[in-house]
Amino acid sequence: MQFKFLILFLFITSLSCAQRNGVDVPNSYVAYKTNEAIVIDGEDLDSSWAKVKWSEPFIDIEGQKIPKYKTQVKMLWDDTYFYIIAKLEEPHVWGNITERDQVIFHNNDFEVFVDPDGDSHNYYELEINALNTAWDLFVSKPYRDTNVVLNDWNITGLKSAVKVNGTLNNPNDTDKGWVLEIAIPWAAYKTGYYQKNVPADKFWRVNFSRVNWDYQLTNGKYERKKDANGKRLLEYNWVWSPMGVINMHEPEKWGYVYFTSKEAGEMVDFEVSNDEKIKWKLFELYRSQKAYFEKNKKWATSIHNLTTEAIKIENTIINPILENHSQGWSIVVVSPFSGQQLIIKEDSKFTVK
Repeated sequence: MQFKFLILFLFITSLSCAQRNGVDVPNSYVAYKTNEAIVIDGEDLDSSWAKVKWSEPFIDIEGQKIPKYKTQVKMLWDDTYFYIIAKLEEPHVWGNITERDQVIFHNNDFEVFVDPDGDSHNYYELEINALNTAWDLFVSKPYRDTNVVLNDWNITGLKSAVKVNGTLNNPNDTDKGWVLEIAIPWAAYKTGYYQKNVPADKFWRVNFSRVNWDYQLTNGKYERKKDANGKRLLEYNWVWSPMGVINMHEPEKWGYVYFTSKEAGEMVDFEVSNDEKIKWKLFELYRSQKAYFEKNKKWATSIHNLTTEAIKIENTIINPILENHSQGWSIVVVSPFSGQQLIIKEDSKFTVK
């Protein structure tokens, strides 16, 4: 049975990875609304969890390799919280970071990335290890541009709990793994006091990452493994929606979570809109413009400098216009599907007018 699952997973992965320039089309998940009070205890015993499906197993961040340990998530929501439960296979559950807002990914951890409005700026990151120690931060822009990172930003009202299926920090046995349950208040993502930001029947851009390290024992305690020369080995990065590169900070590649107001059991179909597909093309042009600048030390002044092929969405040609200005540039498309202006700028900020 395990062999059949592996073959099926390889087949699905190979189809997915071929869809868009070697990078997966972002995954999507329908998060149902729950009327049940979810108890945050690291268990999935609440009846609402039993009604919703697990996500696809996580894949290596570049979208090519199957991780050696399985990771899956479920999502729910109500008018107050975004609920997440993650199940992580791990034969040796360990952690030693106990102070909040330290670099949690120096332990094995689970990470949540959220961009509410999908503009690739002003997004949020949460990391938690098996000791239930959290690091939450606000990022003004991806690290590819000059940005501001607020390490002292906290998710006020965050609830989280860890259940270890085994024994924590005990190298003398083999564990099954750990379960992390999280409730993030919508209020933490508000940008104004009166903003109504609960995303009922809307989608947000979300991704999840798991950092996992090979370990060694030093004086009977776990630590990140080093090679014969004392250099620390690189970590593994396993994610829900593949990035195509070893970099979580490209929010335009994150998955789509659609928060339906329906309860689990009702059929809900979510499809990415054609305007979102135009957005993917605009980010491809953004990367081409960055590459053009690296090569020529100046920005391109014509779309034809960036691509010689017609740009199509569902067999409909779109006509992007490149506009240069004193601060940089912008590429504008009037969507043939919605009539809206879709714009990307030199700092990768995406806007809709």
